Amino acid sequence: MVAPTVTVLQLDTSFPRVPGDVACLDTYIGDIEIIRIPSASVNAIVSGRPDQVDIKPFEIAIKQAQGDIIVTSCGFLSYWQTHLAELTDKPFISSSLTALHKLEQGFEPKEILIATFDANKLNQRHLGRSRAQVIGLSPDMHLRKVISKNLNSLDVKKASKEITSWILRKITTEIKHIVLECTNLPPYKSAIQRMTNLEVTDILTCVEAVRPGTINSKFI
Repeated sequence: MVAPTVTVLQLDTSFPRVPGDVACLDTYIGDIEIIRIPSASVNAIVSGRPDQVDIKPFEIAIKQAQGDIIVTSCGFLSYWQTHLAELTDKPFISSSLTALHKLEQGFEPKEILIATFDANKLNQRHLGRSRAQVIGLSPDMHLRKVISKNLNSLDVKKASKEITSWILRKITTEIKHIVLECTNLPPYKSAIQRMTNLEVTDILTCVEAVRPGTINSKFI
């Protein structure tokens, strides 16, 4: 049996994972392993106090992971990057936010725009020393409703239209690079790039940088 290329530590959710999503098989070239983390709901993990998140189920899962590289399905776990990485000898990426240190060697913080699920809860505990601008999906946006309510239907066209319009409204002349914290945003990356003419970093580009040839070229 061929080992999976990637293990995804997925939150305990059942909303649709469309191509481009970190937990969708079609996002990758090879096979992947999904380990669904018990009781890790969106409300439990998307928190302004990541230090209070129950990390034990993730500790157990990461030791069981069979993939060549291990990722999570929620960027809010960036707070636990170092802790979880120490539990495995495999490359581990908790979030696209782990790329901020390198990005800020080439860009000023004001030139980076971070797009997150909930801007009211993403804070310096997640961002470290970064002072990049953060914007969040509004509660009335289709994608946020699907995720927060764990709905079983996702209108990709509607989500794409709302997300690109939202990003465009937030772009200023200072912005030079976009970081998608939310791992459910990469399906709309190509549309964002076309509309803004800006480079985008997300969980998929982080994976591809560590293990070239892992991500379907449509989503790089």
